[in-house]
Parts: sequence; structure tokens; C-alpha cells
Amino acid sequence: MPESTTAHRPSRAQALGTRWLGAGLAAALAVTTLVLAFAGQLTLYISPETVWFAVAAAIVTLIGAVWSCMLPLGAEQDHGHDHGDAGHDDHDHAPAASGRRVLGAVVGATGGVIATGVVAGALLLPPASLSVDMAMQRAPVGNVLFAGADNVALGANTDTSTFGVGGWASVFATGSRPEKYDGSSVTLTGFLTPSGSAKDQAHLTRMVITHCVLDAQPASVPVQIGGWQGQYAVGDWVQVKGTVRATADGKLSIVPASVSKISEPKDPYEH
Repeated sequence: MPESTTAHRPSRAQALGTRWLGAGLAAALAVTTLVLAFAGQLTLYISPETVWFAVAAAIVTLIGAVWSCMLPLGAEQDHGHDHGDAGHDDHDHAPAASGRRVLGAVVGATGGVIATGVVAGALLLPPASLSVDMAMQRAPVGNVLFAGADNVALGANTDTSTFGVGGWASVFATGSRPEKYDGSSVTLTGFLTPSGSAKDQAHLTRMVITHCVLDAQPASVPVQIGGWQGQYAVGDWVQVKGTVRATADGKLSIVPASVSKISEPKDPYEH
């Protein structure tokens, strides 16, 4: 029985690898989450409403990882089984068992490399917002519809002063009474994207997330800026102050009183 137990005992390298794939990666992700939260950059990945949950989960995970590191090395693989009486059966099935162990080691090593790469990227790469290219890919030029998870209320007494780009994009696409919004004052922030072949019009665009960046969708509204590509580049962040105007055929657009180039906001998304 002692010989069988020794044969199945993992080496120190295997024990260290198992601990890294468990407690090590979990602790690294937890620390990354806490650092981003305290730096105010966690909202680049999740909505502000879920930051508290992510921080609480990271703290619990970190405590669990520290506690697990207090266990003897290799304890994770000590199942407490006694295979000493297997005798002849163990010998007969040794090739099959060896093949399973090799396959398990290969799969584990592959998963470990991938997981380590993901964690290393999270630790080493600077946080960044979704690119302008991604916004243009997810919504073809000329499309101002924002099909978000939360519907914008468009009642008779709707207060549009709180609308962002996402709210106005829904109004422009679904409002059944465009004259109701004619003359509304707006102050909106977003980045510029092309508006099809219209030379005197651009799209003011913003990525809108409901829970995290995985569900991010672009919202955009048309802004009448004559010759804008001579003054600005695609992807430039601007603040537009102006008025919503309805054309004779019922289409809405924004006629700006001023367009100011700005730096990318600390929180580049709408929620």
C-alpha cells in the first residue's frame, strides 16, 4: 500500500501547477479587479451598478485563495483513497490509466497556458474603451436605431433633458410624432462616425452597455456639420450643443450651435 500511494503522489512541479491554476489565477484576477475598481476604471468593463458586486466577489475570492495557500502543497490532489488492495486489477489496467493521465496532463497544461495568458493580458495591458472600428462594425453607417435592453419612454410629457445619445437614437428611430421634439435643446457627447454619403452630416455615436462590454451596442444620431471631415477625424470625441429639427418628411437631426473637440471621457460608455 505505501508503494502504491507513493506512485500516485504528484510531483512538486505538478502540485505547484495545480495551485497556480486554482488559487494563483483566482488571486491574480481578484487583485486586478480591485485595482481597476479603486482606480475608477472597472466601468470600462462592467456597468457602474455591478461594480459593488464585482468588488465583493473579488475580496471573497482573495480571502479564499490566501486560505488555500495555507494548505500543504499537493493537498488539492490528495483524495484519501486507498488503492493498495487493487493488486492484480491495477496491474491489468495500468496502460489505460497511464494514457488517461497523459491526456489529462496535456489538457491541463493547454488550459493552464490559455488561462495564464488571459490573466497576464488583464494584468499587463492598459484598460481601454471599445474602439471606433468596433462601433462601426456593429452598426452599419446610416443606422441610428439603438435596440437597447431598456426601452425609452416616449410619452406625451417625456422629459428629454436627461436623454443621452442612446435615448435620442431611440427617439429618432421610433418616435411617431417627430414634430413633438422639434426645437428641443440638446447637449450630447460622443465620437464622430460617417453618415453614409451625406457630406454635410455626421453621426454622433456612443457605445451603450447594459451589464458589461460584451453586450455593448452603438447608438448614434445624425448631426448637421458641413464639411466636418475637414475639421474633425472619424473617432474624434466632441460635445455638441444644438437643437433637434424635424424635416418636412418627418426625419429628425441635430443642428448644432457649437461643436467642441474634447478628450475621451473617463467613462466613455452610456448605461
